[in-house]
Amino acid sequence: MAKKSNTKSAASTTKQEPGKADIIRAYMDYLLKNHKDPDSMYQFAGILGMKESNLYQHFASFTAIQQTVFETFFEHTISLLEKDKSYQAYDAKNKLLSFYYTFFEILKENRSYVILALKKGSGMMPMKVLQGLKSHFTAYIDNLGIETINFRSEDLDKIKQKGLKEIAWGQLLATMRYWMNDDSPDFEKTDLFIEKSLKASFDLINTRPLESVIDFTKFLFKEKFSRS
Repeated sequence: MAKKSNTKSAASTTKQEPGKADIIRAYMDYLLKNHKDPDSMYQFAGILGMKESNLYQHFASFTAIQQTVFETFFEHTISLLEKDKSYQAYDAKNKLLSFYYTFFEILKENRSYVILALKKGSGMMPMKVLQGLKSHFTAYIDNLGIETINFRSEDLDKIKQKGLKEIAWGQLLATMRYWMNDDSPDFEKTDLFIEKSLKASFDLINTRPLESVIDFTKFLFKEKFSRS
């Protein structure tokens, strides 16, 4: 009778090292349980069961992990929006409103982590942690096709677009701060804040009346000098 082999195949015994998503999950779990970062990347690598040098292939620091967490929240938001067939037919205002509601639902699912990662004793958000989110969000704003004043000058249009993106980013930060301090049931006050602040913003940049005034002013200016 043949002896049963005790040797397992290499594939069954080789333990796969944690990937990027596993590292992110482990980091979030550690922060939620300990309310602080691991003491070192070496210690964190040990928790993950991997070499420190292999951890650096994915992330060079805890800040890099934190940045990626918020980038992942953004990417998940866009993924959900793109699956919604009606979203593509929305105008810029309603697309942005949908983004806000979806993004803050994802933040709500991770609220304890977000509070720990962002709420500091000084009350200031650690902006370095949000650099990746800012880059993704401002690119999203740039592609929404929000109507603004046409200055008929390439340089002025560049300044205008940059200003629009910075204002939109500032508004997102203000909404995040409001949400972090919102103690209303199911964060109903934040929903109202989103609705009213976006309506006010789009009312302010409703350019058609202002464009008419600018065109009329230009006409009067030309007429004055053509007759002088």
